[in-house]
Amino acid sequence: MRRAFLRFDHCLPAELRYTSQVIRNIIFDWSGTLVDDLPAVWQASNEAFVKAGVPEITLAQFQEEFCLPFKDFYERFVPHVPLPQLEQWFHASFRRITDSVRAIRHAREFLEFCQSRGLRMFVLSTVRSEYFHPQAAAVGFASFFEQAYLEVRDKRKKILELLDQDHLIPGETLFIGDMQHDIETAKCGRIHSCAVLTGYNGLAQLRASKPDLIVEHLGELREILENNGLEIRPQPSPARRGKALHPIVTVGALIFNQDDQVLMVRTAKWSNRWGIPGGKIQFGETAEEALRREIKEETNLDIDSVRFVLAQDCIRSPEFYREAHFVLLNYWCRCRGEPRVILNSEAREFRWVRPEEARRLPLNQPTINLLAAVEKEVNV
Repeated sequence: MRRAFLRFDHCLPAELRYTSQVIRNIIFDWSGTLVDDLPAVWQASNEAFVKAGVPEITLAQFQEEFCLPFKDFYERFVPHVPLPQLEQWFHASFRRITDSVRAIRHAREFLEFCQSRGLRMFVLSTVRSEYFHPQAAAVGFASFFEQAYLEVRDKRKKILELLDQDHLIPGETLFIGDMQHDIETAKCGRIHSCAVLTGYNGLAQLRASKPDLIVEHLGELREILENNGLEIRPQPSPARRGKALHPIVTVGALIFNQDDQVLMVRTAKWSNRWGIPGGKIQFGETAEEALRREIKEETNLDIDSVRFVLAQDCIRSPEFYREAHFVLLNYWCRCRGEPRVILNSEAREFRWVRPEEARRLPLNQPTINLLAAVEKEVNV
């Protein structure tokens, strides 16, 4: 009788289906959601492309084009090669570099949070068993999951079976993933969906799939669930929340090295566009103190010759992953000592480039404005 009820529940309209919005079950995607295997998958895919006689693609292109099921992705680039042959080439390469896979920032803390609240946790992933089990053991995540559904080529076809088999009520279940396919899967199961910006698809792709939530990382999702009593609620714009909100004041800088190159970083939360390092001012800090701290945290660089350039209003930028109002205090400065950049998890990659080269990158609008202002200021 229970199974029949769950099948019927999937046919109900949303207002009748969700008798409770409290989340009691979480289904996780694996790759890009809990572990970072993107560099390894990109490298293995390029090795398969080379063997197929087609050019390699950049990481940015890979993120823009990669999709599930795998056959749809391969058909775009190598339609002349049979899928079994491509998979053989891919896995021969990936097996050599699977040890490079690491846990994504905030993943462990989020899993521990869910465990402490008594939530049931599952994995639904395309990843092979031969990779999942060593990776889960290496990062220490294996014990968190009640069941792992692996090697699922099309999750949309598996989700109803999972809900039925594990007696999960859709209105109490959340699917967390990093790809459009994950959001489509949640919709097929009529369960809640949350997209994270830590994996394969960028902001534009995820927005197009219309998840219930988009978060920068699992740490942000934990905060939302804590504040909402484990409920998933519609996210109204700040203007409709009826709260006294204030702009967020941030600092950022265009950093020059000894060769008069500038540092550009690429972040998921700014639609994978390039920009400058920086962050929020903490209570009790001066703006310059905050700038030095944020740059050290995000790039490991120390800076000198700090000079204020301009203040910018950034209100509801469509490039940013959520609706926000920033006041951006922008500077230029020079790197002290060897320009050895070590990124934290805020940015995905960095480049030292000449200012004229930076202007040819896909930049976010505030960085375009800053480059123009600095060009007038220091004649770069």
